[in-house]
Amino acid sequence: MATLVIKSFPEELHAKLKSMAAAHRRSVTQETIHLIEAALTSEEEISAPASTQSKWAKRKLLPEYEAMLASGAFSGGTDSTVIISEERDAR
Repeated sequence: MATLVIKSFPEELHAKLKSMAAAHRRSVTQETIHLIEAALTSEEEISAPASTQSKWAKRKLLPEYEAMLASGAFSGGTDSTVIISEERDAR
């Protein structure tokens, strides 16, 4: 895997990145990769034909996960730890 070093990274921008990473429960590195990938994907969609998709957009999802997405299971904004705790307590 390649390594990316950014010199003279602004402190204010780093603080925002750190805050976003914490909010999404990711490391700063994971959040940075996610943001770069999202930016590049949206750039590709603008500049490339619609048939060109990223590797992640073309991936095959498990049928159970697709069904959950279709039913809106992940759109409620509920923290996953709450759901896991409720399932555990129900046992």
